[in-house]
Amino acid sequence: MNFEGRVEAIHLIPRRGAAPQPVEAARAVADQGLEGDRKFGDTARDGTPRPFNAITLIEAEALEAAAADYDLDLPPGGSRRNVTVRGVPLNHLVGRRFRLGDALIEGYELCEPCAHLEKLTGQPVRKALVHRGGLRAYVVGTGEVKVGDAVRPA
Repeated sequence: MNFEGRVEAIHLIPRRGAAPQPVEAARAVADQGLEGDRKFGDTARDGTPRPFNAITLIEAEALEAAAADYDLDLPPGGSRRNVTVRGVPLNHLVGRRFRLGDALIEGYELCEPCAHLEKLTGQPVRKALVHRGGLRAYVVGTGEVKVGDAVRPA
């Protein structure tokens, strides 16, 4: 698979239920996630690391389509995903590694919209973002991610 996209926005959510905070750059740490995000170093109740929920991404094109098709107002942080990208086929990156800036990332599963996201946004996002709600991924290799960075296959 060949593509080259860009990071359009980065958002960190400091604690559960808090508003996403835009940042120009974030450090992605292997097996931990994005420094400053509530999911950083997340563990299960038994202390087992949960690296698969470390980072979430969404396509800018999906947000634009949801706005056009369903009259939603979802700016990049409004989706509550950490990284908004353009020109990246996220649905095809499940089980694949790719570079996000200097970090090495591996897609884990599609991030389908849920009732919780609908509650937090106050908008009917489930129908608008089904099969285009983004990607859950974990950080394989530590690196800096900045707005404007390239996103490409590893």
